[in-house]
Amino acid sequence: MFAALGDATRLELVSRLVDGERRSIAELTEGLPLTRQAVTKHLQVLSDAGLLDRKRVGRESRFAVRPKALAEARDYLARISEQWDEAIARLRDVVEE
Repeated sequence: MFAALGDATRLELVSRLVDGERRSIAELTEGLPLTRQAVTKHLQVLSDAGLLDRKRVGRESRFAVRPKALAEARDYLARISEQWDEAIARLRDVVEE
């Protein structure tokens, strides 16, 4: 999941979907210096990571963010952040003694 989000283009695509609306590849490509094929590959990586939901509507695919997946990532990062804060506090206590 974090490897998928670590790419700037994929992060931009997710940011275009966080409002909960489903969007087509054409809509997501708008304004990006990428081909539809490139955007499709990025969307596949995000889907494989469990971050996107894909739904066929007629002849096109429409994508939406899976909020639960993003919430899990946020919660994980919050736990890691808390562990680092505690480790830094312990280090500060040792250094200041």
